[in-house]
Amino acid sequence: MRIHLAYRWFTRLDFEQEIPDHSTFSKNRHGRFRQSGVFREVFEEIVRRCLEAGLVEGKNLAVDGTMVGANASRQSRVRREQLQEATLVSRTVQEYLAELEQANPVGDTEMVSTTDPDAVWATKGGPAMMAYFDNYLIDTSSRVILGVEATPALFHQEAVAAGRMVERVEKLGVRPESLGADKGYGTGEFLAWLLARGVQPHIPVIDRRHQTQGRFTRDQFHYDPAENAYYCPEGKVLRYRGLQRKNQGYAYEATPAQCQGCPQKKLCTPAPARRLFVHWHEPARQAVRALVGTPPYEHSRRARYKLEALFAELKQRMRLARVRLRRLWNVGEQFLLAATAQNLKRLVRFLAQRPPMQEPSTA
Repeated sequence: MRIHLAYRWFTRLDFEQEIPDHSTFSKNRHGRFRQSGVFREVFEEIVRRCLEAGLVEGKNLAVDGTMVGANASRQSRVRREQLQEATLVSRTVQEYLAELEQANPVGDTEMVSTTDPDAVWATKGGPAMMAYFDNYLIDTSSRVILGVEATPALFHQEAVAAGRMVERVEKLGVRPESLGADKGYGTGEFLAWLLARGVQPHIPVIDRRHQTQGRFTRDQFHYDPAENAYYCPEGKVLRYRGLQRKNQGYAYEATPAQCQGCPQKKLCTPAPARRLFVHWHEPARQAVRALVGTPPYEHSRRARYKLEALFAELKQRMRLARVRLRRLWNVGEQFLLAATAQNLKRLVRFLAQRPPMQEPSTA
């Protein structure tokens, strides 16, 4: 390493200067750089270079997450109530419990790894393992990664990470027109959030309207906005019964007297009276359902599979199917550096293929 010319050029060290010990980098990363955000700054600077070079259109984006194995085993897990005992032998658990006192992290799992408390036992189309999600937000026209977010391998964290990444790219000057994703992102809350920002969600809606075991669906009931009530196929009214904050929606219900003796009751409900639940983000759901099948929606549906090629490159060529570091902030740094390298490859290829600028004629 002492005579490695490329290393000395990159670190700007002369031949007379001493090479730092390899442990210096680790100590700085765990000390000075831990809270500095320098890895995200480097990543976002490369994204800016891609924008300035004209590589990124920034109109149609796609988001997804891939599961990356953690540096922890299943046998390292203990119940949450046993964590205090584990602090006697594990410095990692000591730090984790100290962080719990200062914040309210994602802690909705019963078992916690004493090796890496942020990792989660999970599966996503493959064998279960201790893992994280590496979430990417990409520009589908160029396959440039615009956003990266590391989260525990919990499915409800994917939409949360997507929201953070969209907010960050907007600060970089990107104004997306559409966002493509799979059904895991199709919650009413996330769809309404995108529509409020002027982004068309090309996302399948999580829809349980037809899970009625063969009985009447809500589509077979007529809504009267003037009365704020629904009418069943037999013409009986279901009045508004109030807001259900826990379920985030509105309840409508008929009376047992109305349903008693109804000739279609067996096709409607086994309960004494029929009840309907309407999510309070139902207008957003309806707006997104109307986009299904349109040319832009179908284009996004096909283009979002470009994410899979990036994830394959990450795991097969860059060998990041399993992280080496532990704790969420360390894993996040690995993901940011890997995405930076992927973007640099595309930026260099784009600049190399661009025709050279002609010098002005002096004649």
